[in-house]
Amino acid sequence: MLQLKYYTCDLAFEYPFTIYKGTKTHQPTLITSLGLGNLAGYGEATAITYYNVTVPDMVASLESKRGMIERYALTDPQRFWHFLHHLIPGQHFLTAALDIAGWDLFAQMRRMPLHQLLGIKWDHAPLTDYTIGLDSVENMIAKMEAHPWPVYKIKAGSANDIDHIVAMRQHTAAPFRIDANEGWTFDDAKLLLPELHKLGVTIVEQPLPKEELEAMKELKQLSPIPLYADESCRTEDEVKKCAEGFHGVNIKLTKCGGITPAMRMIKEARALGLKVMMGSMNESSIGTAAVANMLPLLDEVDADGPLLLKEDVGEGLVYNNGEMKLSGRSGLGVRFTGKR
Repeated sequence: MLQLKYYTCDLAFEYPFTIYKGTKTHQPTLITSLGLGNLAGYGEATAITYYNVTVPDMVASLESKRGMIERYALTDPQRFWHFLHHLIPGQHFLTAALDIAGWDLFAQMRRMPLHQLLGIKWDHAPLTDYTIGLDSVENMIAKMEAHPWPVYKIKAGSANDIDHIVAMRQHTAAPFRIDANEGWTFDDAKLLLPELHKLGVTIVEQPLPKEELEAMKELKQLSPIPLYADESCRTEDEVKKCAEGFHGVNIKLTKCGGITPAMRMIKEARALGLKVMMGSMNESSIGTAAVANMLPLLDEVDADGPLLLKEDVGEGLVYNNGEMKLSGRSGLGVRFTGKR
């Protein structure tokens, strides 16, 4: 019988974190634990206001389904995901936290790292970026200089952000990725993309609102920079829809429901000729380690959550100038260090 536990945390950011959709100083997060004997697998889901996901709501759902979850016989993580998918339909964030914990536990039961259990050959691992949130140009430059990194992700939200990029380019030769979080208009994007290309921008995420798929199809034909879907690619059924309007997709475990659907999304994206990126929702090392185990399957990765936080609740994941290193232990390779 599984032992279900959970921990609620409110993790402080190093700097106030601002994107086009708002600012936050702390990241509420839910850590889930599935135990069997002396083993425990961990997962994580953060609370995101613009997806109407809160920690109290996730906890309430967990408690209401506790008995059914604890009685589940974990013999196959993929079957466990299907069980959760029907048990808590539509609750992708919570499903992801439990799915990740299930995979962690099952890999520990098999005494192998998760990537090995998933059949992932460890022969290529892209570097993660470091994210610079929206701020005054002086503060954005100061953050960048305080965190030397081989590639930066820069949050954007208006046509005027080009001035920030120009100023930041004077202080580093590192490639830039831009994440507009649906903040541009089509006319803005059409003018900005050629200029950003000249400034060494290698990727632009979600330039237009997700509803503007027809405009994205036209923008894709015009853009000198690869365009990646983020808000437009939340779940499995949206991958195919993105193929005409984007060059790639950014898959996030909490949005799609965990490792199990993410693996299917990667396979489908490849079949459609799309590039694949995985991103974070500011998770601690617990949730981020799930992404780290999938690195060789990716073209790009944005998994800097632990770097943006003042505090972490996991240990075992190490960053070295953009490179993410796993501990080599079984499962996710990280351990929960306790609520702080």
